[in-house]
Amino acid sequence: MRSLFLAAALVAASPALAQVVPLSAPQPLPIVQTIPAARDIPYPGTMRLEVDASDLRQGIWTIRQTIPVAQAGRMTLLFPQWLPGNHAPRGEIDKLAGLTFTAGGQKLRWKRDPVDVFAFHLDVPAGAGEVEARFQFLTPTDGAQGRILVTPDMLNVQWEDVSLYPAGYFTRRIPVSATVTYPAGFQAATALRPTATAGTRVTYNTVSYETLQDSPVFAGRYFRRDDLGQNVFLNTIADSPKELVVPADVLQKHRNLVTQSLRLFGTRQFDHYDFLHAITDKLGGIGLEHHRSSENQNDPGYFTDWKASLPDHNLLPHEFTHSWNGKHRRPADLFTPDFRTPMRDSLLWVYEGQTQFWGHVLEARSGLSTKAEVIDKLANIAAGLNLTRGREWRPLVDTTNDPIISARRPKAWPSWQRSEDYYNEGMLVWLEADAIIRGGTANRRGMDDFARAFFGTREGDWGVRTYTLDEVVATLNSVYRHDWRSFLQARVYEPSAEGAPLAGFTRSGYRLDYAETPNAALAASMKSAKNHNYSWSLGLTLDKDGKITAVIWDGPAFKAGLTVGQTIVAVGEKAYSEDALMAAITAAKGGSAPIPLTVKRGESIRAVPLSWNGGLRYPRLTKTGGGRGALDILLEPK
Repeated sequence: MRSLFLAAALVAASPALAQVVPLSAPQPLPIVQTIPAARDIPYPGTMRLEVDASDLRQGIWTIRQTIPVAQAGRMTLLFPQWLPGNHAPRGEIDKLAGLTFTAGGQKLRWKRDPVDVFAFHLDVPAGAGEVEARFQFLTPTDGAQGRILVTPDMLNVQWEDVSLYPAGYFTRRIPVSATVTYPAGFQAATALRPTATAGTRVTYNTVSYETLQDSPVFAGRYFRRDDLGQNVFLNTIADSPKELVVPADVLQKHRNLVTQSLRLFGTRQFDHYDFLHAITDKLGGIGLEHHRSSENQNDPGYFTDWKASLPDHNLLPHEFTHSWNGKHRRPADLFTPDFRTPMRDSLLWVYEGQTQFWGHVLEARSGLSTKAEVIDKLANIAAGLNLTRGREWRPLVDTTNDPIISARRPKAWPSWQRSEDYYNEGMLVWLEADAIIRGGTANRRGMDDFARAFFGTREGDWGVRTYTLDEVVATLNSVYRHDWRSFLQARVYEPSAEGAPLAGFTRSGYRLDYAETPNAALAASMKSAKNHNYSWSLGLTLDKDGKITAVIWDGPAFKAGLTVGQTIVAVGEKAYSEDALMAAITAAKGGSAPIPLTVKRGESIRAVPLSWNGGLRYPRLTKTGGGRGALDILLEPK
């Protein structure tokens, strides 16, 4: 009774508190850590992993995994969650099914951890020397379920999908031997090397679990392997044999990529390297780095219609660069001892930004694209970023959190929200750094010198060396003395009401301009994507049917109230077509009358007067001076 009177008195004395605190107010249960932390000690034994990936009809992979145990008692097994290269927790545990464990013929009960759902606890009975796990990985059979990994003619095995690993150890200290059963008639490529083959069953060399995860497989019915020199191989699978016909000059461009990359970095940070390359529109798209390989998907026609495949020419240079930048040299806060520890992405503007930078440079130096084509691509990137108003409130460094925040899901207003701008805006920062160094040294030095000093270390070393921002600044100063810390602070760590950082162009003798026709790279990109980009005029992009796929924040379309998902059905009194819209934009140039549109969304149709009188505008870089500027020198073969 005394307690009730006291509670009533408190409520009466504090009426505001009475409105906030409910009568029932429990305390939370504490979260108890039940998963052992990773230790840098050897694991007692070698895991054996057997994957049957032969099912082409339903894409159901069956797995048998044998895991040695040192002692009886509690054991925790983990499904990989935080995946290198994804910069985020992307482990597809939702596709794991049918999980059972046995030891010595005895079935073991397991319990999923209530906090970390990627962890499974089980009790190992006395006398058991190993635990056997069996389960299935159910690959998506429709794009709505996830990325397609199996088609009738090819497949992509990523080891993190088909394996578990014991908690309590650095993954680099856990040995594993893997075996895969492939469909009949398939050939496989991976950075792993076979030790035994029996029919369609291939056993690979024993490696650490970390290396296994970093060594995926592409396999296919139609397969081609090309030696690019320096122990680098291009392994291509395709939907049909005709896609594997490679003109001699196109193959030479890929050999040039290897030559130019090694001249740039000065070392090979691998013992051998395998491009895993799928030419397909059936297998899910991918571009993912690994230390001694990379997963790459390009559209049909990549080899056979080389000119039209221009938008795809940057993928292989980008992913190859990652062997040095991202895999060998890695931000210290991004390196983790296992695939459970959260990654911190704060230096992705170096990891991805400089890879984007060198990817385009090597694209030009190798001849995969001409210098003019690469300059057009840079113009499109710069002009797109110049429309990004989001930098007014969100600094570039904060976009490094986007892989975790957004997981690459579509955004309603990316030009205001920002996306993974650390790729391309990071590239613009490094373009400016190169121009500063070349300008201050009369073109005797440039970012090439940084690349050799920072990324190229011991020949053949495919271990990991971590770095911090301090080391980035120190290496820049060793190349050319400048206030690099303030330079990076202003461009990376501070919001800005100004446009994209374009000084890399102006310092190099170029200016971002606009013309009434698309440049070659933009035209090829729009043709490939089957869309039209009016970002620099109407402030929107449209698919081939007139559906709005993007609206630029605070642009003309935005001010007219247009949004993604609406469809333009008429331009004035004409049914929508690309020609009708372009003609209307051209006719309105220099006047004051809005462009009359009719827009539909669902059952709603409305007239939209869109105020824009500047005509058609597409970006390009215009040379402002004679001779070879910093950008010209940067893109030249070495």
